[in-house]
Amino acid sequence: MLRIFYIVCLSFLTTVFRPVCAQLAQSLRLEIPSDPNEAEAFDVTPLGERGVLMTIRTGSFVDNTPVKLAFRKYDVNLNLLWQAEFKQDVKYRQVATYDSDQYVYHLFREYDTDEYQFVRLHLDDGVVDTFEGSLIDQLDVQQFKVLGSQAFVSGYHHGRPVVMSFSFFDRTVKVLPGMYVNRMEISSLEIDEARQEVHVLVHSLRRHCNFSIRTYNYDSKLLRTLDFDGASNSLISGKLIPVNQQESLLVGNYSTDCTPYSQGIYVTRLRHGDTGTEPASTIQYIEFSQLQNFFNYLKPQRQQKLLAKAQKKKDEGKDYKFRYRLLVHDLKPTADGLTLVAEVYYPQYRGNTLAYGGYLRGNDRYEGFRYTHAFICGFDKQGKLLWDNCFPIKELLSTDLTEMVQVSQQKDRFVLAYPSDGEIITQVIQENKILKETEKFKLQTNAENEKVTFSAQDNLMAWYGQHFLACGFQKIAPSRTAQRDVPQREVFYLNKLTYSEDNPVKDAGKSTTRKNAGSER
Repeated sequence: MLRIFYIVCLSFLTTVFRPVCAQLAQSLRLEIPSDPNEAEAFDVTPLGERGVLMTIRTGSFVDNTPVKLAFRKYDVNLNLLWQAEFKQDVKYRQVATYDSDQYVYHLFREYDTDEYQFVRLHLDDGVVDTFEGSLIDQLDVQQFKVLGSQAFVSGYHHGRPVVMSFSFFDRTVKVLPGMYVNRMEISSLEIDEARQEVHVLVHSLRRHCNFSIRTYNYDSKLLRTLDFDGASNSLISGKLIPVNQQESLLVGNYSTDCTPYSQGIYVTRLRHGDTGTEPASTIQYIEFSQLQNFFNYLKPQRQQKLLAKAQKKKDEGKDYKFRYRLLVHDLKPTADGLTLVAEVYYPQYRGNTLAYGGYLRGNDRYEGFRYTHAFICGFDKQGKLLWDNCFPIKELLSTDLTEMVQVSQQKDRFVLAYPSDGEIITQVIQENKILKETEKFKLQTNAENEKVTFSAQDNLMAWYGQHFLACGFQKIAPSRTAQRDVPQREVFYLNKLTYSEDNPVKDAGKSTTRKNAGSER
């Protein structure tokens, strides 16, 4: 407790006033001293208008030092509402987390065994509950979600997909039927709170890459299976979003040759309770070349050359094979329908021998995921494409494949933003129009006589309204005009950022973020 209390007591906050302008502005900043010689993880969970949760983890399974989780919830003005601490048994290591409206869940497992522990934190009062049980050994956990008092864990066991349910009530474990199949991958695990159902979206890796949705009830019984065997293209991934009580839209990306390289996106309407095979005629395919702005991240000459090649192939009756990998975000509902956001990336190796596909030399070394651009599409409730736009991403390389681009909707406008080397890059759009070209905003320290000398693990989250949250690690040193004998310090920073066109920024509170903002030191 002393370590965490020390961190909070040493943290400080300032309110910053900025002039009226249509751009991102820093309203306040919180700094927490960080010890580079100690194992630390800072995790920030935005809770919308309900506030924000910060989790600080100290200790390490590797070093065999006790692990402590310190939880702190703040309101929207970042006044502390409550704080709690959980001491973890050193034999467990964290493998996944899940956030719901009421709780934050942490999933732990004992190394090289089938013993798991679920930690449930109540967001209203900070009460912590734990549940232990045996799932399955040698499980590579991929996704973890909770419906009511049932946890659903998906992953791979000896290369085969498996989904299990774990009851917090009686600790019983069930394996969802029909999943343990060779050469099949789980695209997504989705929870339907209204109908108390679980949807498992899967696609096979066989010749025809069949895609299907398997729906289970609360008791893990298979209710129905909807196959897309008649699809003319290979569906790679899918996201579901209800549009009314009877229907949902399925949106994702597809390929033409059963590979992970996308040719475009697709959308189809599904009625609740559909079973059997989805008619191929109901699937609408939208090739990248059909989007008005998808290639705007390229220079005009290169863009024209690429589109000319694609058109020439079409004139010859052939398909031009695009080689894009997509990270598709969860669908966001709007008054008209929904928005789809996806980021385009490729694995980068030393020497750049692999871009949008190709072969590697034996001495190539993996460096991370290189992002090229994001695109956003608007659909109506019938699944009709209304508009699209593009957000170029410059010089962004990440060791983890995470959602970097954040989107804040403000009436009929969207503010797109991503972090890069201590800066926030923004662009404002209105459907297919760009209202404000790419701008850079440099994250500031608390004092004018300081400068940031190093920034790492920068992360950004859309919070609520026009507010964003930026966080990460920085090294801060006095500027040339400041005292030269003041040592450089390392901090975990939290900046509340506001994009406003009408009002000056004035806020008195603290801020924080997350969604992959957790950082192991």
